[in-house]
Amino acid sequence: MAPSSLVFTVHRQKPVLVAPAKPTPHEFKHLSDIDDQEGLRFQIPVIQFYSKEPTMSGKDPAKVIREALGRALVFYYPYAGRLREWSGRKLVVECTGEGVLFIEADANVRLQDFGDELQPPFPCFKELLFDVPGSGGVLNSPLILIQVTRLSCGGFIVAIRLNHTMSDGQGLVQFMNAVAEMARGATTPSVLPVWSRELLNARTPPRPTFAHREYDDVPDIKGTNTVVHEIVQRSIFFGPREVLALRMRLPEHLRKSTTFEILTACLWRCRTIALQPDPEEDMRLMCIVNSRGKGRKQLPLGYYGNAFSYPAVVSSAKRLCSEPLGYALELVKKVKSEGTSDEYLQSVADLMVLRGRPLFTVVRSYLVSDLTRAGVGDVDFGWGKAVYGGPAKGGVGEIPMVSYYIPFRNGIVVPICLPGPVMDRFVKEIESMITDIPAPGEEKVLEFS
Repeated sequence: MAPSSLVFTVHRQKPVLVAPAKPTPHEFKHLSDIDDQEGLRFQIPVIQFYSKEPTMSGKDPAKVIREALGRALVFYYPYAGRLREWSGRKLVVECTGEGVLFIEADANVRLQDFGDELQPPFPCFKELLFDVPGSGGVLNSPLILIQVTRLSCGGFIVAIRLNHTMSDGQGLVQFMNAVAEMARGATTPSVLPVWSRELLNARTPPRPTFAHREYDDVPDIKGTNTVVHEIVQRSIFFGPREVLALRMRLPEHLRKSTTFEILTACLWRCRTIALQPDPEEDMRLMCIVNSRGKGRKQLPLGYYGNAFSYPAVVSSAKRLCSEPLGYALELVKKVKSEGTSDEYLQSVADLMVLRGRPLFTVVRSYLVSDLTRAGVGDVDFGWGKAVYGGPAKGGVGEIPMVSYYIPFRNGIVVPICLPGPVMDRFVKEIESMITDIPAPGEEKVLEFS
């Protein structure tokens, strides 16, 4: 983990609005019925660390990125607009051309001071992505905020905050790659943006075809939901040895499961054990499933809206904790299979319209998102790929029950957010699963009464 004791000073210039470099249309563009659900009405922070590049000597990364941003916004001009809410809670972008927020900054710290293992949580993060007063609203606010912080070693940090209703991770990376191409001298993005949000609208009339347990209305009667101010965060690393230890705990027919499936089953089970819920309470797992390039209604290349669902599976706490790891793994496989069907995302859009665009279920839920192929770290503004590129923290908005799978060296790092005492129990449980490689099929079974 990055040194938690690291403290440094960031000197920021006054935030400015970067508008498209050329005139753009003033028009209204509807978001899709997937985009404007309550569960996406928040800001997502992403961070990229770049080292010094001798061939770029004399070039200011903040200036280069700011100018490239203006050129890229000519093509992605909806990002320069503002969201409005119409009847039925329908979100619409008014393409005003006002621009996105940009902050230029300097920090008296070197890249190496962050430590050899760059991963969330990052020290002084609020200094690296300053929350400009009045800018963080979902409606009538800038849709993107970017802060470029120069480091004393010649490296720099790019921190980005995106209004999630506009794009998912893949859409944001597409835009940032367009900015990077402009920074390297291109005049047109290699992938042109496609709006086409009507492709993910509800049918007329709406007719959901799945149960959608991810949108169950679950009251938190027993107060088991975690409180934000009590939360601590740390990252767990899974390399080849740790994954092998988990595979060896599985029966033969499950050992060829994907790394994502195995890690998800392990984390969900260990997290539930650590939370110590009532044995009869339902625990819910949701997996982000990307729908790009899948099914009969494939989205066009260049589509940069939200194109994912989070199908859920439910188990009693007692069974999840007392059964071997293979039980949780079978449930993970089931939920992944359901979410990748041709119909699932369309069914979500229909449900959104019928039920007023609800929030996903938060109570006793755990949501995971695989970002190992997202490409945030591959964005090259001319200084090469990022040393680290990915989520700035675990959780989404003010909801801590989300983990991301981030590529790290020869493995995967997973940020976890839990209350302090629960985190201690969780880490102990995880370590018991990955420290020793058991004999084939050997599995510790928890007594849960």
